[in-house]
Amino acid sequence: MKNLKNALLLKQLYQLKQLGYKYTSVTAYQETEPDLTLPDNLNFLEKQARDCHLCTLSKSRQKVVFGEGNFNANVMFVGDTPSSSDDSIGKIFTGRSGEMLTKMIENVLQLHRKDVYLTNVLKCRSLDQQSISPTHAHTCHPYLLKEISLVQPKVIIALGDMAYYYLTGDNTEFDNIRGTVQKQDGYTIIPTYHPSYLLRNPSAKKIVLEDLLKIKGLL
Repeated sequence: MKNLKNALLLKQLYQLKQLGYKYTSVTAYQETEPDLTLPDNLNFLEKQARDCHLCTLSKSRQKVVFGEGNFNANVMFVGDTPSSSDDSIGKIFTGRSGEMLTKMIENVLQLHRKDVYLTNVLKCRSLDQQSISPTHAHTCHPYLLKEISLVQPKVIIALGDMAYYYLTGDNTEFDNIRGTVQKQDGYTIIPTYHPSYLLRNPSAKKIVLEDLLKIKGLL
């Protein structure tokens, strides 16, 4: 980048010399710094995320999967990564895990899915053979934090250990903190199992039911 700037400056000086200038106070070439400020509007934030190419996941995704739901929701669900179904249609929590989450919201919390806000730590799906790196998660982290600050939910439900870790920075064994009430930056965070985990481990549904009833009591 430095060599490019020097080349542009030298070219500019040669052009001035051809015009007869011997001395000049011309300002050296300066690269415009990108505006990294995230917008204070969820619609604009989504547009910015959909145009994001800051990490390698932008090369593997089909579509960016941004959060959706009530912009003033009292309850926010935070998952980990988009599923293959999410990735193909650009919508969050679709397929079997999405159906299960909808049942959890409607049957236990007795809310409509549209009344809560749903999002993920990552907005893009990785290739099947590509592991999720901390770089990917930290690149997406500002989007997640901005969503939380704009929605301002009363309760955040962390679905799985990845969501809980990137919300709190706590790497405690997930089974030891699942269902506990945590306070972080003025928000109440409750970790529980991800719907995809329940599809693989149906016996855990009873445990999640207990967690959701606790959340319902808080509301």
